[in-house]
Amino acid sequence: MSKASSTVGRGKRSVRYRLLTIALLPTLVILPLFLAATGLQWNTKIDDMLTTKVSSDLKIADQYMAQLLLRSQRALVALTESVRFDQALKQETTSPGALDALLATQAQQRELDFLYLVDAQGGRVGSSSPASSAIQRVDWPVVASALKGGASVATDVFSARDLDAIDPALARRAQLPILGNRSADTLEGAEETRALVVHVAAPVRLPDGKAAALVGGMLLNGNLRFIDTIHDMVYRREALPEGSIGTASLFLDDLRISTNVHMTGRKRAMGTRASEVVRQAVLVEGKTWLNDAYVVNDWYVSGYEPIRDSFGKRVGMLYVGFKSQPFVHAKKSTLIATVLVFLLVATLTTPLFLHWARNIFKPLERIARTIERVESGNLGARTGQIDATDELGQLAAHLDKLLGQLEESDKRLRGWNEELNERVEERTRNLLLANQQLEATTKQLIMSEKLATIGEITAGVAHEINNPLAVMQGNLEVVRDLLGSQADTADVEFKLLDEQIHRISSIVTKLLQFSKPAEYAGHLDEQDPSEIVSDTLPLVQHILRKTSIVIEKQFSATRLVSVNKSEVQQVLVNLIVNAIHAMPDGGRLVLRTTDAESMTGDAGVAIQVADTGAGIAPDLLARIFDPFVSTKQQEGTGLGLSISQMLASRQGGTLTATSGLGKGSTFTLWLPESA
Repeated sequence: MSKASSTVGRGKRSVRYRLLTIALLPTLVILPLFLAATGLQWNTKIDDMLTTKVSSDLKIADQYMAQLLLRSQRALVALTESVRFDQALKQETTSPGALDALLATQAQQRELDFLYLVDAQGGRVGSSSPASSAIQRVDWPVVASALKGGASVATDVFSARDLDAIDPALARRAQLPILGNRSADTLEGAEETRALVVHVAAPVRLPDGKAAALVGGMLLNGNLRFIDTIHDMVYRREALPEGSIGTASLFLDDLRISTNVHMTGRKRAMGTRASEVVRQAVLVEGKTWLNDAYVVNDWYVSGYEPIRDSFGKRVGMLYVGFKSQPFVHAKKSTLIATVLVFLLVATLTTPLFLHWARNIFKPLERIARTIERVESGNLGARTGQIDATDELGQLAAHLDKLLGQLEESDKRLRGWNEELNERVEERTRNLLLANQQLEATTKQLIMSEKLATIGEITAGVAHEINNPLAVMQGNLEVVRDLLGSQADTADVEFKLLDEQIHRISSIVTKLLQFSKPAEYAGHLDEQDPSEIVSDTLPLVQHILRKTSIVIEKQFSATRLVSVNKSEVQQVLVNLIVNAIHAMPDGGRLVLRTTDAESMTGDAGVAIQVADTGAGIAPDLLARIFDPFVSTKQQEGTGLGLSISQMLASRQGGTLTATSGLGKGSTFTLWLPESA
C-alpha cells in the first residue's frame, strides 16, 4: 500500500471514530458520569439528613435529662422550704421518726430512691430508708455546695460501698451482670456493682443553727421508666420509616445500664458494652459521636454524647439511634432502578445515533482527505463537488475557496518573509550595538555621579573634622608646655590622647581615599587583603551599630595582592551593606580571606562576605549582577552589584555569588596574587 493510501485510510478511520465518539459520548459517557455524580451527591445528602436527625434526637434526649436534673433540684429545694419539713425537723427531738417518715413519703412522691439529711460532719440526721452506716460522705461536690448554702444537682457514680452506706437494698439493685458481645472481650460472669445516680442536694439550716444538706438520688441502673420516656419522646409513631427501630440507652462508662435495645428475643441488652471505636471517641476524647455504629447485633445511625459527673469526669454516655438497614435498602433500590432505566435508554437510542452518524461519515471523510493532502504540502488539493446539499456541502465549497486563497496568500507571504528576515537581521545588529554602547555609558555615568557626590560630601565632612582635630592637637601641646615637668605624671593619658587623635586622622584619610577613587585610579599598591577588609569595617561601623549582627573574622590569606585599595574597599562596602540589609532581625556576618585559585588555575586570594539572611531565589540569583536588578524591592537602584563587578574586573579579579532560600548568601571577590 502506498503512503498516500495509508494516510487516507488513517484519516478515514479517524473521522469515523470521532463521529462515533461524538454520537455516543452523551449517552455512554456523559450521562453515566452525570448519574454517578448525582447519585453520589444524593447519597451524601441522605447521609447528612440522617446525621442531622440523629443529632436532633440526641438533643431532645439531652434536654430531657437536663430537665430531669433541674426538676429534681427544684423539688428538693421546694421540700426544704416547705412548712411540713420545717415542722418535722423541729419535732425530731421530741418525736423521733417524724422526719424519717416525711422523707420516706417525699422520696416516693418525687420518684427518688433515697433521701436523707446530713450535717457538715457527715452525721445522718434523718433518712427515707434504713442505712448500714450513720456517717455519710460529704466530699461530693453536690453535697459540699449544699453545705455552703447552694442547691446543686449532677450525675455521679456511686460505688457499691457508697450505696450500701445509704441503703443496702440500693447496692443489690445496682448489681448488673456484664455480657460479652461482638465488639468487646468481656468475661462471662463478671458483674458491675457501681451505679449511675441522679445526685441532688439542697441546703438546710438545723434548729441549732448549724448547716446541713438534704441529699436525694435516683438510681439509673435498670431504670426502664427513664429510658422508655426518652424513647417515647424522641421516636413517636411514624417518626421512622417501616422497618427502622428507634432506640435509646444510658451507659456507665461503656456499659449499658438502661436500654430499650433488645437482644435475641425480647430480652433487653443491659450489661452489653458499646463498640471500642465509640468508647474511644466519646469517653476518651470527649467528642459527640454522630455516625453509624454497631449496636449489640445490628448497625444503627447513632448519636452518643458523654455524661460528666460532679467532678467533671466523663463517666458515661447517653445514646439514641435508629436502624440504618431500611435506609441502606432504599438507597440500593433507587440505585438499581436508575441503572436499569439508563441501560434501557442507552439500548433504544444508541442505534438511532449510529444511523445519523453514518450520513455524515462520507462527506467528512472526503474533506478530511483533502485537508491531509494540504497538510502534506499539496496546496492545490481540492474536495470538489459532493452529494450533500446541507451544511456539509456548503463546508466543502467554502473549504475549496479558502484553499485557493490560501495558496495565493502563501506565495505572497513567502516573498514578504524573505524581505522581512533581511530587515530584521539588520535592525537587530544595530539595536545590539546601540544597547551595548548605552549600557557602558550608563554604568560610567552612574558611577561617576555617585563617586563625585560622595567625594564632595566626604571632603566637606573631613574638612570639618580636621579643623577641630588640629585645634585639639595644638591645645594638647600647649597643655604639655604649661604643665612642664608635671606633665610626666599624666604621660600615659597624653599618649592615649595622641593615639586617638591620630586614629581619627587615619580614619578620615581612608574615608577620603574611598570617596575619591578617581584621584587614585590606576594607582596600584601591594596590599594585604586582610588589612583591606579590616580598614573597610570603620566605613560601615555606623550602620552596624544599629543592628544586632555579630561580625566573625576568618583571615587566613597569606598572599598579597596588587590593587587599587579604594576601589576594592568600594566593592566590599557595597557587599557588607547588602548583607546587613539581608538580616534586618540580626544574624551572623562572616568576613573571610583565603588563598585560592581562579577557575583557570591562577593563584590569588578570595575575599568572602557571607550572611545568614533569607537568601536569594534561583531565578533572581542568575541575574543578580545585571544593571537595575535588585533584591530590595523599591529601596535599591539595582546598580550596586553591577558596578562592584565592573570594579572587580578592573582589578583583574572576579565577583561571584552563591545563595539558597533560607540559607543566606555568600559573595566571593577573587583577586590575583601580586607578581
